[in-house]
Amino acid sequence: MDESVFQHRFIVRLHDTDAAGRLFFGHLFHHAQDAFEAFMAQLGWPIPELIQRGEYLLPVVHAEADYRRPIQHGELIWVEIWVEEIGRRSFTLGYRFRKKDGEESARAKTVHVLVSTVGDQVPALPEKLHLALVSHLKDAGARASCDPAHRDTQS
Repeated sequence: MDESVFQHRFIVRLHDTDAAGRLFFGHLFHHAQDAFEAFMAQLGWPIPELIQRGEYLLPVVHAEADYRRPIQHGELIWVEIWVEEIGRRSFTLGYRFRKKDGEESARAKTVHVLVSTVGDQVPALPEKLHLALVSHLKDAGARASCDPAHRDTQS
């Protein structure tokens, strides 16, 4: 597997499903959020600490998903997560939901923007966070173009 891809897994619980016993579509984002929080903790940027410090937030400003195969109650699902794009103060994450057989069941994408909770300043991603995200860019060409010196031209 590509080293830039982070993996998180979960078992589909009964409360995740609809009346047909399949993952309720909105709950895909619940599991994407869990994967995001595990990913950020692995990068050294745990979301609970960011919230407790109160200086920055990373809200989702866009989310989308495509469903390819049903996900059923009791199944073990691997969520692969990677960085698709990094801007000056935002980043886009891609998610792939796979079953035990390796088949893709769903994909999702979230866009996060750094927001300061102190004043009206519009901060850039902190350098350490930017570098941690670069290491998970899936596209090597994009990785090369995300040199911090070029961040001023990206949103």
